[in-house]
Amino acid sequence: MNKGRDIKPHIGIYGRRNNGKSSLINCLAAQDIAIVSDTAGTTTDPVKKTFEITGFGPVILIDTAGIDDSGELGEKRIAKTMDSIKLIDMAILVITNNTFDNFEKKLVEEFKNYETPFIVVHNKADLEKLKPQTKLLIELQQKAKTIDFSTRNPNNYEELIDLIRKTIPESAYKTQSLIGDLVSYGDIVLLITPIDIEAPEGRMILPQIQAIRDILDNDCIAIILKEREIDAFLRKTQIKPKLAITDSQIFLKADAAVPKDIPLTGFSVVLARIKGDFENYLKGTPKIANLKDGDKVLLLESCSHHTSCDDIGRVKIPRWLANFTGKKLEYDVVAGLDNLTKDIKEYALVIQCGGCMITRKQLINRLKPAIKSGIPVTNYGMTIAYIQGIYDRAIAPFIKANEYKTDYL
Repeated sequence: MNKGRDIKPHIGIYGRRNNGKSSLINCLAAQDIAIVSDTAGTTTDPVKKTFEITGFGPVILIDTAGIDDSGELGEKRIAKTMDSIKLIDMAILVITNNTFDNFEKKLVEEFKNYETPFIVVHNKADLEKLKPQTKLLIELQQKAKTIDFSTRNPNNYEELIDLIRKTIPESAYKTQSLIGDLVSYGDIVLLITPIDIEAPEGRMILPQIQAIRDILDNDCIAIILKEREIDAFLRKTQIKPKLAITDSQIFLKADAAVPKDIPLTGFSVVLARIKGDFENYLKGTPKIANLKDGDKVLLLESCSHHTSCDDIGRVKIPRWLANFTGKKLEYDVVAGLDNLTKDIKEYALVIQCGGCMITRKQLINRLKPAIKSGIPVTNYGMTIAYIQGIYDRAIAPFIKANEYKTDYL
C-alpha cells in the first residue's frame, strides 16, 4: 500500500460495503478519484489520493474495502483494511441507517489501539437522519464527533471539512525542529557529507537536505564539506562550530577529526529524536552487546531502493555487528511498509532506518509490536555509533548529563 513516499497526513476512510466510502472521497475531493458502484465490495485494495484542504494543506485520502466483506477473498480485503490503520494519522468511519454495531466497534477498537483520532460520518442523511440515541451512543461511549452528511446533497460540506481539519493531530503536519533547541541565532553548524557509491548522483540524501533547511530556519549558518576536508577547514578558518553532524557511516573518521569540545552527532541520530521512538532507541541500543550466536536481527527499511554491494542496511551493518559482537547472527530485511513474514518475537533486536520517507505515525506503529513484546529497538545511526565506540558522544547533545551513560568500552 504505502511504500514510504508520502509524508503528508494520511486519512483513512472506513466502514461497511456500500456505505458510500468511495463516494465520500469523490465528494471531498470534488472529482471522481475512487470507483463508485451500487454493487457491494467494489473497492478491493486500499487506494490513495492526494487532496488539498483549503487553509490546511495536502493530505492523503485512503479508500478501503468494506469491513463486512465476506468469503475467502473478502477476508483478505478486510485484513488489508485493518492493516492500513497502522499507516494513518486520522480515520473517518462512514455509517448509514443509524447502524453502529460489532463491525464498527471492531474498527473503533483498532483506532484506539493505534491512538488514531477519528470522526463518524452518518452518510446518506438525505434518506435517513442520524437519530439522537445513535449520536449519543457514539459521542459518549466512543468519544468521537459525529456528523450527518449526504454525498448526493453535501449542503454541510464546509462543516465536514472543518471537522476533519480540527481532528487531524498536529503531530501529523507540524514538524518539530531537528536542532532548534541546540543552536541560537548565527551559530555555525558543520555538516559532514561523504560522496560515496551510495550518494545519489547530482544531489544529496533527504536527511542532509532536511538538516540544511532546519539550520536555515533557525537563522544559523550551514557549512557543508566532505570528511577529508574537516582538518583543513578547522585549521585554516579557526572557526569553532556550535555543532557537527556527520553521516553515520563515517562516524569514526568524523570523531577523530572533530575536536572533542565540539558536539558531534549523526544525521540518523538527529532524525531519530524527532521522528523515531528515541527513548526506546536509547534503551535498546546498548542491548547490542547482549546478542548471542544464532540470534535473529530484523532490519526495517522504510523505503524501497536499489541495493548496492556496499548497502548500509544489508551489507555494512551486518558486517560491523559481526565484527563487534563476534557472534554468528541471522538477518531479515523488510523494505517499505510491508508486513513481517515472521513473528516479531523471533527476533532479538530490531534496527529501523532513519525513516525520512514516511510519517512519524507510520514509524512509531512499525516499531510498536516489537516494543510491546519487549524486543530492543534501535536505528541505523545509533547502532553504528554504538558498535564503533562513539555512542555516548553521538547522543550527548540530546540527553541530560549522565543519563543513559554506557559502559561497553
